[in-house]
Amino acid sequence: MTTQKQIKVTLVRSVIGTKQSHRDTIRGLGLRRVNSTSVLVDTPEVRGMIRKVDYLVTVSEA
Repeated sequence: MTTQKQIKVTLVRSVIGTKQSHRDTIRGLGLRRVNSTSVLVDTPEVRGMIRKVDYLVTVSEA
């Protein structure tokens, strides 16, 4: 059985003053407030969302 690789995404900057699409992307990643963390499966879709808001989040291995 293969386990899917997971990544941990943490919101490190406030979404105040950012574009609405970037705020929506942050919510789509499951993040709500600064320092909130979400563990997600490492897929190309998730990587694309992270790349869009890379100035707001940090990513590490889960």
